[in-house]
Amino acid sequence: MSIQEELRQVEKDMSRLRTEASELRRQVGEIGPTDAAERSALINMADQQDALADELEGRREELRRQADEAGDTRPGGP
Repeated sequence: MSIQEELRQVEKDMSRLRTEASELRRQVGEIGPTDAAERSALINMADQQDALADELEGRREELRRQADEAGDTRPGGP
């Protein structure tokens, strides 16, 4: 897999994780005050999704640096 292909995959995964975390947080607001255990579980899952997305952000920056160093700045790589 080229750097550009991996970069696209990382960005796709990061977007998916952020969307999933946002959806989980939206669900927390819809549960209501009666189910604290489920609300807590959803918040925890959203936090985990955000943490994974943060890790992918770091990977994305690393891939961008590698692409710049290799002169691989066009989509699809060399």
